[in-house]
Amino acid sequence: MWCITKFANDASFGAKLTFSISDFIAEFSKPSNLSTLTGINRGLERETLRIKADGHLSEQSHNPALGSALTNPLITTDYSESLLEFITPVSNSIEESIAQLKDIQKFTLSNIGGDHFWPMSMPCVVAKEDDIKLAQYGSSNVGKMKTVYRQGLKNRYGSMMQVISGIHFNFSFSEEFHQKAQAMLGDNGPLQDFISDRYFAQIRNYKRFGWLIPYLFGSSPALCPTFLQGREHNFDFKKAPTGCLYLEYATSLRMSDLGYTNSEQSTLNICYNNVDSYVASVKQAITLASEKFASIGLKKNGEYQQLNANILQIENELYAPIRPKRVTKAGQKPSEALAEGGVQYIEVRALDVNPFISTGISREQMYFMDVFLTFLYFQDSPNMTPDEFRVTTENTDKVILTGRDPQLKLNDSGVAKSIPLWGQEIFENLVTIAKLLDDAHQSTKYSQVVATEYNKISNPELTPSGLILNDLLTKGRGIIGWSLERAEKYQRELEQWEYQIFNEKYLQQLASESLAEQAEIEAGDNVDFDKFLEDYFSR
Repeated sequence: MWCITKFANDASFGAKLTFSISDFIAEFSKPSNLSTLTGINRGLERETLRIKADGHLSEQSHNPALGSALTNPLITTDYSESLLEFITPVSNSIEESIAQLKDIQKFTLSNIGGDHFWPMSMPCVVAKEDDIKLAQYGSSNVGKMKTVYRQGLKNRYGSMMQVISGIHFNFSFSEEFHQKAQAMLGDNGPLQDFISDRYFAQIRNYKRFGWLIPYLFGSSPALCPTFLQGREHNFDFKKAPTGCLYLEYATSLRMSDLGYTNSEQSTLNICYNNVDSYVASVKQAITLASEKFASIGLKKNGEYQQLNANILQIENELYAPIRPKRVTKAGQKPSEALAEGGVQYIEVRALDVNPFISTGISREQMYFMDVFLTFLYFQDSPNMTPDEFRVTTENTDKVILTGRDPQLKLNDSGVAKSIPLWGQEIFENLVTIAKLLDDAHQSTKYSQVVATEYNKISNPELTPSGLILNDLLTKGRGIIGWSLERAEKYQRELEQWEYQIFNEKYLQQLASESLAEQAEIEAGDNVDFDKFLEDYFSR
């Protein structure tokens, strides 16, 4: 069997299958339930490359003034010393999340020695791959493990793929919302089991309808030719007059086989039908050996080349556009946290960096994500078979590479549909959900955003990918020059920004405390690195 199906309350599952979107809207429209929709929690993770003024990759290391990349909760690095990651705390206010991100970016810009932020998902000019320095996290065992993991990624896939930037959108409903939904559905089981089941239903629906996100928000139809140096590919790129490469109808090259993919993972059957089967399939995946990766070797001249020779070194290597998540305890694996406590929130990882705004994600996108993810929660979501999983993946892949092609057809449960047709069907539901969220928040913002995004369904030239390509092909600006104009504009904007949530003193203190915490972790190690890894993987 592909995966095991198990529900906390099997008797109530039939009710879940017959509860329609209109039923949910009717119930949540009641005054006693409506207020629960204001408790949506969000968190942002924004990645951005550090660049020099000429658009080339920065050669600087992570600056001590930013604190420890290992322990600072707001400012860290991802794969490389030059790939920054900003993390906002959980908030139920979109305006607050955007302000938090701007505060963090302002502070970072003032402490990185004149570097700029690259405003695109696909990388800037990288003269040679060895210019990409692996992120360093200190001398502790946990810090070394993070760097060795990245060394493994370099040896497996190359560094270019790893410096692609994205936005992660973390989302959860309030506990009160889930309680109301559980009562509506007649589920009498433990609340956390119900919450986990509903989030997995939401994830399955993201697989079904998630092609809409790269279509609406994909912002990487073109790239700098240096990205392809030494790489084999099967893409029929066209060359713009200014030299950059593009695909005529692409929306998100970041999400294509050029970006965050792993062909070895195509053999993995990760099950999204419930928390037990998901955890079981992930645990199995991280124990599967890979002949290809075994050829790399574990050590070379006494230095680790990867953490192990499995298809996945650790769970983080599992590439997915959406993940079930729970905050982990110190030393705890993500699957262990899910098995112990259930799903706490979902992480949408399929958003390109928005180059039209300094934060990389706009408040309008966040409003739309609220509506879309609520739709996925309300929409019926049967378990997925391997065939359906394959079809939904193919739909998304088609949109990534040819989403603006007027001839494109997607597969909706065996029915061929154009994006305008299927998009219209989806938006009919989004309009009613936007009205519900507006009623809860006493606003019109949700409905306005949905109306704006709907215009893109019938006019693909209004999409970010369409706008970017139009500029590159008609305005005599290459991808580097086009991006640098925005990088410089956003630099000025953030320099003039007045701190709103975090002030400079607080961020300096947080940086200082994180350095002290890293030193404490390093002093507390009592086993060598080999033993540390052995203990970690033996659990």
